Amino acid sequence: MKFTSLVVVVILTVKCQCIPLETKIDSVRTNIKHESKHPEFRSIPHVKLNRPEELDSDFWFNNAKDFVATKLNQPTRLGTAKNIILFIGDGMSLATQAAARMYKGGEEESLSFEEFSYAGLVKTYCLDYQVADSACTATAYLSGVKNNYGTIGISGKVPRYDCVGQMDETNHIKSIAKWAMDAGKSAGLVTTTRVTHASPAGVYASIADRDWEHNAAVQRNGCDDTLIDDIAEQLVHGDVGSKLKVVLGCGIREFLDNTMVDEEGFKGSRSDEKNLINEWLNAADEGENKRFVWNKTELVNINAEDTDYLLGLFDQSDCRYNLDIINENIGHKEPTLTEMLDKAIDILSKNENGFFLFVEGGRIDHAHHSTQPQIAMEETLEFDRAVALARSKLSEEDTLIVVSADHSHTMTYAGYGDRGANIFGFGGAAGDDMPYMILSYANGPGYTHHTTAEGRFNLTTMGTTGYNFMHPATLPMSSETHAGDDVGVFASGPWAKLFTGVLEQNVIPHFMAYAACIGNGLTACD
Repeated sequence: MKFTSLVVVVILTVKCQCIPLETKIDSVRTNIKHESKHPEFRSIPHVKLNRPEELDSDFWFNNAKDFVATKLNQPTRLGTAKNIILFIGDGMSLATQAAARMYKGGEEESLSFEEFSYAGLVKTYCLDYQVADSACTATAYLSGVKNNYGTIGISGKVPRYDCVGQMDETNHIKSIAKWAMDAGKSAGLVTTTRVTHASPAGVYASIADRDWEHNAAVQRNGCDDTLIDDIAEQLVHGDVGSKLKVVLGCGIREFLDNTMVDEEGFKGSRSDEKNLINEWLNAADEGENKRFVWNKTELVNINAEDTDYLLGLFDQSDCRYNLDIINENIGHKEPTLTEMLDKAIDILSKNENGFFLFVEGGRIDHAHHSTQPQIAMEETLEFDRAVALARSKLSEEDTLIVVSADHSHTMTYAGYGDRGANIFGFGGAAGDDMPYMILSYANGPGYTHHTTAEGRFNLTTMGTTGYNFMHPATLPMSSETHAGDDVGVFASGPWAKLFTGVLEQNVIPHFMAYAACIGNGLTACD
């Protein structure tokens, strides 16, 4: 049924995402005929296409034919994967990918990994929760086993915080990093979070609580820290962590006692008088070159050829957001994800048997928790640049690259914004005759920034242009939650064709192991 109604129409910014939003927009009330479920919000003037040739139907026919031809000509690579790189965009939902394309340059843009030959979907639930966290998912995509929320590298027999179950080593699960090292390969990790955070900890740790990053945290849960090694301790002295050739990220506080300070004057978090960085350096075997770096300058100056082990911790907690590095001009202090990855590949590539490398764009997740999508999109694009760098440095013939996410988020990409509209701008007008934003969240701290007892704030009176602006949320929460929808998986290289269809998350390391002929399961070499 059609009817005539009054709606508010907003003039949208149609320039590229690098142009700031206008601080105010004019609302235009006009009579528009529309179907009740699909209103037409027509901006005035209407958007101008970047590519006028798109108006011609032949453009789309030829575009589709070219795409079909490309797909038909893509080789199916088999053989054996000498190297494996697993990229995880923490919290990188499908909506995040779509919005990141807009931020990158427009609807027709692609992220580098979206151009990989093979793609699928991944189910992300934990053993005991239908919406996952980064701990149980890390166990699934690194160790091949589903387990409980909040636990890492430990079987589902152990509930979170279980001290007794933690101490039973028969409950511990080893990751694909261990499978790779047992086969003579090198292994490492790169992250923009603390290196003891849930996702990277999945590479080397077995722990009943993801928050046991230092010994004092173990004590707070009533466990004996002399019997249970915290995550930082497992990185430095564990049978997997101690053998990682490259560990780059942040979180130096987890390695220092609270009576000690790091190079920037921040106190440590430990209470056992340990300096685990010194212990890591002093554990070098004769003839091994171990190096520790804490800023970008030191990282850049590392000579990969004479470095056997590299530990880099660039902030006391998580690494800084990429937009903070750019806007605060601190690029000389903290490296980007791409810069860390570049050095990691150079060091790991020295092993003629190859390597396994875990790479995490960890702060996509943190920005979403704060309902700050512009920060999340920049983190996603930096993650995308890292994937592109890896593909350019390594051959598709012998390197399997897998890109996925651990879980989703509640951010939605909605409304009826014109083609080319600013992704951080307005998508139309709501029933209260005020504009709404294209990106919003189901819950989170953005609620209190946009709502009063009388209703919503008028967005045209708010400064929405800052990169740290919180977008609206429907429900008030101090931190936005994860979501339970599937995430994408993309693969390039030997046996990439396995990564298609709708997958259980715990099959990911088994597919990688199959391609590289490592581990105790089925392999291509069988």
